[in-house]
Amino acid sequence: MAAEALILVTVSRTTGSVPREVGAWMAVGRDGIQGTVGGGHLEFDAIARARAALAGGALEVEVRYPLGASLGQCCGGVVWLCFERIAAGEDLAARLASPPLRPLALFGAGHVGVAIARIARDLPLALHWIDSRDGQFPAEPPARGWRQEVCDPAADAVADLAPGSAVLIMSHNHAEDFELVAACLKRQRQQQDLAFIGMIGSRTKWASFRQRLQARGFTETERAQVACPIGVPGVAGKQPAVIAVAVLAQVLALPA
Repeated sequence: MAAEALILVTVSRTTGSVPREVGAWMAVGRDGIQGTVGGGHLEFDAIARARAALAGGALEVEVRYPLGASLGQCCGGVVWLCFERIAAGEDLAARLASPPLRPLALFGAGHVGVAIARIARDLPLALHWIDSRDGQFPAEPPARGWRQEVCDPAADAVADLAPGSAVLIMSHNHAEDFELVAACLKRQRQQQDLAFIGMIGSRTKWASFRQRLQARGFTETERAQVACPIGVPGVAGKQPAVIAVAVLAQVLALPA
């Protein structure tokens, strides 16, 4: 609930090159601000208009902003901002459009898994986090809408993953990783509804897995659906947080 009266500023329309997408929002109070519609002079003017309205001035419902020289921004596009009053005590969250969330299945709650989960809290991802061991998840509660599951064997959870899931495999041992990859490829053979299958590990590990998967009857085309090593190329460092950033960037780059 809004503790004070606010002005909700929302990107309602755009054309050309602009800093934020339709639906991006910013809530402006007399002293504080939550969210952003793109920064720069665009946002500076929007804040000024919103606070003038909070002080008793008139409120324009929609304002057109050409992002050219006159506004000091060189994006070149046009943004329309919508301004709405939010009364004190009104539920701000109910007025906001929820961005679509990509389902992310994370197998493994080790150091890298924990780092991925912590960073993913601020990303448009719906996490289904699975580990085969009891007591492995962090003590802090999961983010709203997230699911944590203890499943032994972990591969049994693959059948219940949300369609369109990006799957990250990084369990505590290679035998479990192998069975998870095999279960994902079996699901792909039957349903072809996983958006991504990535496994942490070296090229040597993947070479061994490729041979074993071939012995299980998986074709070259099927095996090519697995990304290993994972993470966007060019990111150096093996610290859990560094790996997590590289992996999540790879997930975010997947087609919608």
